[in-house]
Amino acid sequence: MAKSPTRLLDVANAAGVSLRTASRVLNDDPRVAPVTRQRVREAMLDLRFEPDAMARSLRAGTDTTIGFVVESISDPFFAEVIDAVEHQMSRQGRPVLVTSTRRDSGRERDVIGRMVQRRVAGLLLSPTSDDHSWLDPQRVPIVLVDRSAPGLVADLVDIDDHRAAFDAVAHLIAHGHQRIAYIGDTPAIPTSAARLRGYRDALAHHRVAAAEHLVNCDCATSQAAARAVSALIGDDPGTRPPTAILSATTRASLGVVPTLHSAGRTDIALVAFGDFPMADALRPAVTVVDHPGHEVGRVAAARLLARLEQPGLPVERIQVPARIIERGSGELRP
Repeated sequence: MAKSPTRLLDVANAAGVSLRTASRVLNDDPRVAPVTRQRVREAMLDLRFEPDAMARSLRAGTDTTIGFVVESISDPFFAEVIDAVEHQMSRQGRPVLVTSTRRDSGRERDVIGRMVQRRVAGLLLSPTSDDHSWLDPQRVPIVLVDRSAPGLVADLVDIDDHRAAFDAVAHLIAHGHQRIAYIGDTPAIPTSAARLRGYRDALAHHRVAAAEHLVNCDCATSQAAARAVSALIGDDPGTRPPTAILSATTRASLGVVPTLHSAGRTDIALVAFGDFPMADALRPAVTVVDHPGHEVGRVAAARLLARLEQPGLPVERIQVPARIIERGSGELRP
């Protein structure tokens, strides 16, 4: 016969306190004396007491869980962000519930609604849709991650995507390149739009003619990026291939790099947005714009925790520094 789970009443009896006092310790009520708190916690450990999270949320009005809504859990950048968030939150005893939108605005609204209904303590959100005016940050604390949310005023943790892309293109120009291709995602995504502007602005600033056939803004997957690069370096005599490429997302880079290597075109200079496994082991090793997912996640988690402690904090945009890591591919000359 299975043993009945330990009840809070069992903990109270073992610690020699009332059920109300044990409940206050469970809910971190500051009115409990430190000595009593310690005694109750030791009883919880001895009895292997496991609190019912749902029951606690109903009593307290919120859950301890943090919701995290991202575009894709499999994206290398978001995988790093999630890892950092989970690490940071686990130190505070807060579980993290992660779900993806798959770039579906209807799904995004549905999963956020379910999290709010569940009464999550706070929400980290990397937005998908172009209208978030229906979201109420007064109902659940929100921190935006990596991109802004149209119609929503909330804390934002990101990098300066425009500056990072500008600097990457300027780096290639400084190494003698004039025909620089852009492989990126749709400008409907704020981060992608900022990177594309940075690319164009750098060309204009350095008086380098822009060639529209070198710009590919529909590479949401590595496969699409691979096809775009194959077309750029193909045998069409009427098209001059680029001497350099800015790969504006990690997913794009995972298509760009193997395509260049398979075609024997590692003479084409490359700067990749975001690091990825084995990038430093290739020949030439891949020069990257360090888009630090772990740091973005750490700062976003810290900001949400601060907002949970102080709901009246002014809304703030926090930009994590990005830098170019020179490894060889971005320093090739034409």
